[in-house]
Amino acid sequence: MKGSELLVAAVLLVLSGRGAECSDPEIITESPDALGGELLMCNLTDSTLQISGHQWFKGHKLVHEDKDGSQITTYNITKVNAESSGQYTCKFLTVSELTVTGEVNVTVPPHVAAYKKTEHSNEGDTGVMTCKSNSYPLVQHWMWYKASEDGGVQAIVNGTDERYFIKSIGNKTELRIHQLDIEKDQGEYICNGTNFLGTTGDTITLRVRSRLAALWPFLGIVAEVLILVTVIFIYEKRRKPDEAPEDEDGGSAPLKSNAGANHENVRQRNSS
Repeated sequence: MKGSELLVAAVLLVLSGRGAECSDPEIITESPDALGGELLMCNLTDSTLQISGHQWFKGHKLVHEDKDGSQITTYNITKVNAESSGQYTCKFLTVSELTVTGEVNVTVPPHVAAYKKTEHSNEGDTGVMTCKSNSYPLVQHWMWYKASEDGGVQAIVNGTDERYFIKSIGNKTELRIHQLDIEKDQGEYICNGTNFLGTTGDTITLRVRSRLAALWPFLGIVAEVLILVTVIFIYEKRRKPDEAPEDEDGGSAPLKSNAGANHENVRQRNSS
């Protein structure tokens, strides 16, 4: 949906507040369209109250504060979209320390987004896909579909298959598929969120790996170790026969030389 359409779809609702000593003060608001599409406005009709300032909150977060004494306060939300949607509160501060508040709800269609665009799981494991919406109001109804090869979609609900389990709470939905089958479960899944302003969705691609896929890294390491051990064994086997004769020849020559020299010395002593 385009920004201009979101602007048209934005709805402001006001709940009048009252101070402890005020007699039904009334706060009137006008829609963003009437004010140019970007301003929230609260108008306090009770002119007997002396205003000392204003505050604007989004939820519990203070987003604007001033010391103006006007009976009218405005807040610029820049653009009506999922990020700016929510519950706003305008608060009139008075000299007598009484406060009068009004609530303004800025609403847009759901802004549905997948937690992950692609999910990877192993065959036989449990696949988990999650979608959420960060817009206001909360999604009133979630729906899951599986895209078929012919371009159509098949609705998925709890009970369609005992392996499917859907859990949806507020702005979050989760689809679990137990005992993944590489032939049946791999493909694209669509999550749709609906509130009173419309429906939007997102797509998740589920990829299922073979049961043996997790073993490939381990088998690769084992193969590398076996190849390394084999190379070392062959190298040692070829090196030892070449070194043995050299040791034998090198050790025998000095022994023969020494023996001859000793024999010569013995003969000289006997002759003398």
